Amino acid sequence: MAERGASGSGSSGDSLDKSITLPPDEIFRNLENAKRFAIDIGGSLTKLAYYSTVQHKVARVRSFDYSGKDAEQDHEPPYEISVQEEVTARLHFVKFENTYIEACLDFIKDHLVNTETKVIQATGGGAYKFKDLIEEKLRLRVDKEDVMTCLIKGCNFVLKNIPHEAFVYQKDSDPEFKFQTNHPNIFPYLLVNIGSGVSIVKVETEDRFEWIGGSSIGGGTFWGLGALLTKTKKFDELLHLASKGQHANVDMLVQDVYGGAHQTLGLSGNLIASSFGKSATADREFSKEDMAKSLLHMISNDIGQLACLYAKLHCLDRVYFGGFFIRGHPVTMRTITYSINFFSKGEVQALFLRHEGYLGAIGAFLKGAEQDNPNQYSWGENYAGSSGLMSSSPELCPTQRARSGTFDLLEMDRLERPLVNLPLLLDPSSYVPDTVDLTDDALARKYWLTCFEEALDGVVKRAVASQPGSVDAAERAEKFRQKYWSKLQTLRHQPFAYGTLTVRSLLDTREHCLNEFNFPDPYSKVKQKENGVALKCFPRVIRCLDALGWEERQLALVKGLLAGNVFDWGAKAVSDVLESDPQFGFEEAKMKLQERPWLVDSYSKWLQRLKGPPHKCALIFADNSGIDVILGVFPFVRELLSRGTEVILACNSGPALNDVTYCESLIVAERIAAMDPVVHRLDKGLAVLVRERGADLVVIEGMGRAVHTNYYAALRCESLKLAVIKNSWLAERLGGRLFSVIFKYEVPAE
Repeated sequence: MAERGASGSGSSGDSLDKSITLPPDEIFRNLENAKRFAIDIGGSLTKLAYYSTVQHKVARVRSFDYSGKDAEQDHEPPYEISVQEEVTARLHFVKFENTYIEACLDFIKDHLVNTETKVIQATGGGAYKFKDLIEEKLRLRVDKEDVMTCLIKGCNFVLKNIPHEAFVYQKDSDPEFKFQTNHPNIFPYLLVNIGSGVSIVKVETEDRFEWIGGSSIGGGTFWGLGALLTKTKKFDELLHLASKGQHANVDMLVQDVYGGAHQTLGLSGNLIASSFGKSATADREFSKEDMAKSLLHMISNDIGQLACLYAKLHCLDRVYFGGFFIRGHPVTMRTITYSINFFSKGEVQALFLRHEGYLGAIGAFLKGAEQDNPNQYSWGENYAGSSGLMSSSPELCPTQRARSGTFDLLEMDRLERPLVNLPLLLDPSSYVPDTVDLTDDALARKYWLTCFEEALDGVVKRAVASQPGSVDAAERAEKFRQKYWSKLQTLRHQPFAYGTLTVRSLLDTREHCLNEFNFPDPYSKVKQKENGVALKCFPRVIRCLDALGWEERQLALVKGLLAGNVFDWGAKAVSDVLESDPQFGFEEAKMKLQERPWLVDSYSKWLQRLKGPPHKCALIFADNSGIDVILGVFPFVRELLSRGTEVILACNSGPALNDVTYCESLIVAERIAAMDPVVHRLDKGLAVLVRERGADLVVIEGMGRAVHTNYYAALRCESLKLAVIKNSWLAERLGGRLFSVIFKYEVPAE
């Protein structure tokens, strides 16, 4: 996200709490556990980076030890739940105006406790200017790093780790940002860094890049000439003038030179023939706004043409723009975009980055942390602790442009496991997981944001109930409510704040906020109870299935899968029933299902396939705990196993609503294997297993996995996507009714 500019007031000696609206401990979070620092100081903005260890609670499950007991007691749960402390790594990035640098350094010095390093990596022109101040305040030695190396390292890092990092700017769209899906291979690309001048760098690999050109006509030229022409010394004020100007009052256009004859040349009459061309002959004064706009077009067009020529020369179609000239300003992104589109005839897109302002700080940090090899891990943006991208467009949402403070934040958490593409995807580069883009779809956005707002009370209630022994659970739950509500209001007005807005990202944001206030799994008690009840029913369900003829059993198994999927606490239509009728069970859920033909119905095709040879290996993505996984998924798994098909069951690594987690699935599988010799367990990494076992069938069940996401996912092998639509609005949109059935069996083209 880019700061609006250096317009803050106050001297460098101002106290920190007087100069900003956010409390300092909400800006420099977890500072007492900071281990390593880096800093990038530009002409007006400072970007601080640090690494910390974060202690947070996680919900753990483990089987009871029944040794010495004759049998498990009926009233006892199938496993015990404990909440344990876990330490994870987090990267913090804070951006603020140079006005506040001394006050910030004082605050950091007073709260620094456990830092392991005696060095701070520094980059940017200000690293020289503020070197003595940093060393005096923090008592850390400043090691200066190469600016361009840091920029490239930072750019590689955000492109690899943050989905929807890159976007194109669309002037007349609402919203004006259109995010791009990250390509699995980010290389090669062109980085055009527009600072005082312009540097153009070709990036080929993680460590190989080359400066291939540039220009002395850049941001400094715009600022300098703008100051001479308008007597305006501040860069952001100059851009503000340009946003209100009419360049055609100053520039000579094609139609001014050729009159109506421009059409025979195949040129638009509104094209600029000569920047400032009218100023030589017109006998009048020009407004500051018009001159600033003309100057902006002149600089942007020059840079755009230069970038296009280098992109074509090196056969590159991905061109990222950054530097203080861009800095998230709509007027500069608009002019750069127009220039690139014009000179490349639409073949090259101007791409901008959500976190462009942090690239130098990220790169400097990575340089200083090379011995820890942070690039071997996957990192994810923590929405609870990040500011998000804000529109500063003067034309859009003027009442929403007020910032929460002078400071801008980005936090990234180290993920448990490296993220890799599923080997069975047909084309990972074109894979878009989410079915509906709420950023673009205003009606869907309004509906789903309201849904999440209305569900908030229920989540708070579950969070408190999940920790009955905690004296401060209610207080923490209220803080969670306030924070998540605030995030939802931000997304109403700035739907692009964290990239493409989807139902999945709304769920992720909620989980991040819950974790921030130490609620690792609000539905843990609900899942524990439902898993216990379902396990007791499993033998009876299997006996009923085994008594059926083959063809009748296949339909019963599918209906069982679908009925199990009804038990989703995330769907209001279901949670209302489960809250009001505790006796609602598996058979009642079957009665809710739509009769065939279903809304999407490939069952006959699937049945015909089952009459052929068995699949070698099936990968099944399970959804909910309790009845869903135990009475729906496991009987289906058992049938595949009995056909000679190996089965890989994939579950969430962490909690989300009442979804079954990996740890819970291990216990459930263990208990079922003890009851049924057909089922046995093997535990290995998913991607490794998929390759080793030669998976040729993927089963994705659940509304979240098979409808909100992956509905259009193309796979290399056969796939089965099935779900019950438990949301009346979504059902109506799809042309069905509540509890309509999706049963989508697909075979890849030969």
